[in-house]
Amino acid sequence: MKIPLQITFRNMEPSDAVEAKIREKAAGLEQYAKDIMSCRVIVEAPHKHHHKGNIYAVIIDVTLPGNEVVVDRNPGQDHAHEDVYVAIRDAFNAVRRQLEDYLRLRRNKVKTHETLPHGAIKELFPEQDYGVIDTQDSRDIYFHRNSVINADFDKLKVGDSVHFSEEMGEEGPQASTVHVEGKHHAAIK
Repeated sequence: MKIPLQITFRNMEPSDAVEAKIREKAAGLEQYAKDIMSCRVIVEAPHKHHHKGNIYAVIIDVTLPGNEVVVDRNPGQDHAHEDVYVAIRDAFNAVRRQLEDYLRLRRNKVKTHETLPHGAIKELFPEQDYGVIDTQDSRDIYFHRNSVINADFDKLKVGDSVHFSEEMGEEGPQASTVHVEGKHHAAIK
């Protein structure tokens, strides 16, 4: 970190043990993002007029070039956070997850969903529990009754438009899942 770690205690006495745990957790963040510029941590106990167990809130503010990650772990009535070390652990876990998400975005490693291949039902053999899809590139893809996931196999018609996931079967390409397009098919409940 370019700027030294800043730790603030509110409504509580500073603790060397708590500060040591925060320093350890903050140092661990640098394995996820080497370019952290600063990290500020606030540990807050509720006001002294609360008579039941103290539930700690932890705020962490991490500054990176061009971005800031802030976690405000105000646990409400989460009694696990009566332990300041649990509150600190949970807050740093949340920061770590946000840093991982930010770094994935920065590295363009965001998951994208592939578009499923499209086709139309070419043949149906209800007595044998299968059908054939004609793909856009004029291939025939086998599918079983159980592969149809958003419609009733018995209500399918030749020509129905479908999206499918393809895999190699024992006798050639087959659809592992078949999604029927359109609203005219009754979903299975």
